[in-house]
Amino acid sequence: MIKKYFTNFSEKYASKWLVFGIDLTIVLVTFLAAYLIRFNFTLNFDLSQLLVQLPFLALIATFSFLVVGSFKSVIRHTGFTDVVNLFRAIALMSLTCISLVLINRFLGYVKGFTVPFSIIIIHALLSFVVLSASRLIFKMGYKYLKCKFQSTKRVLIYGAADSGIVTYNALVSNVNKTYQVIGFIDDNPQKNGKKINGIPVLNSKQVSKRYVETNNIEEIVVASQTIKSKKLITLVEELVDCNIKITKIPPIEQWINGELSAKQIKKVQIEDLLGRAPIEIDNPNLLNEFRGETVIVTGAAGSIGSELVKQLSNFDVKELILVDQAESPLYDVQQDLKRAGKHNYVAIVADIRDSLRIDAIFQKHKPTMVFHAAAYKHVPLMEQTPYEAIKINVNGTKILADTASRYNVKKFVFVSTDKAVNPTSVMGATKRMAEMYISCLQKESKTKFITTRFGNVLGSNGSVIPLFKKQIENGGPLTLTHKEITRYFMTIPEASQLVLEAGTMGKGGELFIFDMGESVKIFDLAINMIKLSGLRYPEDIDIKITGLRPGEKLYEELLANGENTLSTYNKKILISKTRELDHNKVKTQIEELCITNRFQNNNIVMKMKRLIPEYKSNNSDYEKFDKRVQIYKKAKGLLQTNLENHYGNL
Repeated sequence: MIKKYFTNFSEKYASKWLVFGIDLTIVLVTFLAAYLIRFNFTLNFDLSQLLVQLPFLALIATFSFLVVGSFKSVIRHTGFTDVVNLFRAIALMSLTCISLVLINRFLGYVKGFTVPFSIIIIHALLSFVVLSASRLIFKMGYKYLKCKFQSTKRVLIYGAADSGIVTYNALVSNVNKTYQVIGFIDDNPQKNGKKINGIPVLNSKQVSKRYVETNNIEEIVVASQTIKSKKLITLVEELVDCNIKITKIPPIEQWINGELSAKQIKKVQIEDLLGRAPIEIDNPNLLNEFRGETVIVTGAAGSIGSELVKQLSNFDVKELILVDQAESPLYDVQQDLKRAGKHNYVAIVADIRDSLRIDAIFQKHKPTMVFHAAAYKHVPLMEQTPYEAIKINVNGTKILADTASRYNVKKFVFVSTDKAVNPTSVMGATKRMAEMYISCLQKESKTKFITTRFGNVLGSNGSVIPLFKKQIENGGPLTLTHKEITRYFMTIPEASQLVLEAGTMGKGGELFIFDMGESVKIFDLAINMIKLSGLRYPEDIDIKITGLRPGEKLYEELLANGENTLSTYNKKILISKTRELDHNKVKTQIEELCITNRFQNNNIVMKMKRLIPEYKSNNSDYEKFDKRVQIYKKAKGLLQTNLENHYGNL
């Protein structure tokens, strides 16, 4: 209400013509003051001549103000540009006066009429100082009254560089909310102890819990674009207990028309606390790689698939084909592309298990590249239904890969998971089998088959982050399977960039893995999410340990036993050297498993364990089969040795 009153008052009574009148009055008063200064504050000058000069000065000042337009600025937002305009107006007025005086001296239009140049110079200086000061006084008075009668948020800005100054300007000029910047935080020793716009620059050690509470700080805005994740984590852990809000400005490229708005300042997200710098892949070859290609993306409505579609739509592809069996999510992706002004795409509702349907799609659209992201990925659910896991993750991949090979597709990029490494679950085992089948098919196909393997994706469907967010919204508790469980994390855009990069650099047969830095302890991540929500652990929201789920690992791996890596031109992307397979034998066994796949879970899992030696179930009913498989393999090996010895003796 108070804010509305001040806004209406300033718009109604502080119009540009009122400002014009005040400026003109100041110019005339300072002209009289210039005479008094010139004659040592005595009246030893011709008052009648002064009265004649004032109307001429008023006309000249009016002309100057109208030409420059200095009176049109909004006084409460006076800035450097407005002061420059005042200087231009005063300079024009003074030069015009000097010119008219000189012309009158030479031509003698008005006898006895003259203005000493010293008066003009003194008047120019006085006018500029008083006009600038009047605007500054009005601005300070307006700000004081606004802060006094309206609630003000007291903030600190982290970063005293250019982005910090831009953030300060965005906050103080915000019309919807009043901010009072108490200080800047910057660890640069050259800036420590200095002031910016009268606001002190502090180092991070000075900003303690006591300092925040003493100065009633309500928010810290992180303006630094180069702040390290560990520093941000420390800031959150140390200060978020003070009931303080920690926000962050977006990257410069996301600013609206190159300018930062206070509305763009958002809460620090859990993605900012990954503990490593975001991975950015800048490969100009991507433009050439996808130009003129017809690209199929399966699982196009999923987390990774939809981001792949989004990024691929920015390339000059001939046609983008979106395949997914989930109708509603696929429709949403289609609408997003329409809103983005994209036209070269086709959305198709189809099931990758339907070989006739997939063949018809390939026959009609003749794709040159395939990105296969469709899969079942929920570990506990797939542990209960191995039949479905094999049907989608193995047989679906097999059908798609066989079709791509039959139609001589250039490249087939398969999206795998770190759960395929030394699998402990049915889901991980099926993804490993899909990797193995693609590796076998590479030996007999012209298509270049490429596999990408990475960890958990932040914000993806079924990931822990959306689950924690919902639990926080519902008041908790947060459910965690084990206090020591760790995971590798990456964002959806990072994962999609990796897949596209693999599609570019892959020559066929490679398995690309991603250097994801250090693994993240989920318990610490949960606590940070609680704190970022402005809540306290365990007072406001507790964390409940539920125990490992069937098939779930305590920690994930990126390399299996017997695997090592080769480097690429991007130090964050490595090529895994997998163990050698008996390709004909493995391919035949996978094909037989897909054909004989039935609802008999025990038989299916036994066959999978025989096919994948490193598959050892964890916290699952299928652990009982691990010993049987070992006994079976020993017996088989012993039988084979005896046969070889027998026939060797003949």
